Amino acid sequence: MKPQLLYVLKHLALLGAFSDKIEVSSLDLATHLKVSQQTASRYLIELEKQGYITRELGIRKQRLNLTTKGKTMLQTEYLLYKRLFEHKDRIYLTGTVFSGMGEGKYYTSLDRYVEQFKEKLGFVPVPGTLNIEINPLELSKLHLLRSYRGILIRSFSTKYRSFGAVTCYPAEMKDIKCAVIQPRRTHYSSAIEIIAPVNLRKTLNLKDGDIVEVIIFVGEKNEKSRNI
Repeated sequence: MKPQLLYVLKHLALLGAFSDKIEVSSLDLATHLKVSQQTASRYLIELEKQGYITRELGIRKQRLNLTTKGKTMLQTEYLLYKRLFEHKDRIYLTGTVFSGMGEGKYYTSLDRYVEQFKEKLGFVPVPGTLNIEINPLELSKLHLLRSYRGILIRSFSTKYRSFGAVTCYPAEMKDIKCAVIQPRRTHYSSAIEIIAPVNLRKTLNLKDGDIVEVIIFVGEKNEKSRNI
């Protein structure tokens, strides 16, 4: 939706068109919006064509009312602002499910990792990770996520090789408790991996290409990030 139309829709709602029909002339609306009468009239025509308002034309004024589609648009906008101002302790990320290289199943099965997952996250993950390619428009939020401390899963070594540290962030998908994991050594710069006590693909009936949302709970930022 064009920003100008959203602005007009908000204005009409504030005038009372959200809950009832209001009478207004295009000249009055133009004065309120500080645009020309022709522009105000064009905005109303576009809103009606797109199904956001209904119009009943009169001799001098017109009766306007928001449709269900128009109300839903404003409610969606409200929820976005609510997230922005009320939920400073969480980050919402959306992205596309994709299949990884299969390494997650091996690493999340290692006893030394599993013990720490159970102790620090409160659950034993099903082997494997759900991989999500983050929406390109939300990559700034992914960078923001990485500025938070998270929960550290410590590195360890065996006789044959060493295994790197992992940062975890408690999360939720469709009310299912899970965690985003960020290995210090990772192949993905624009994706996240998720572990959970259940198989998320099966439980949520997910397949490659599906769009999903993850709610990630964050705490304090790293000292390094604070000083930037």
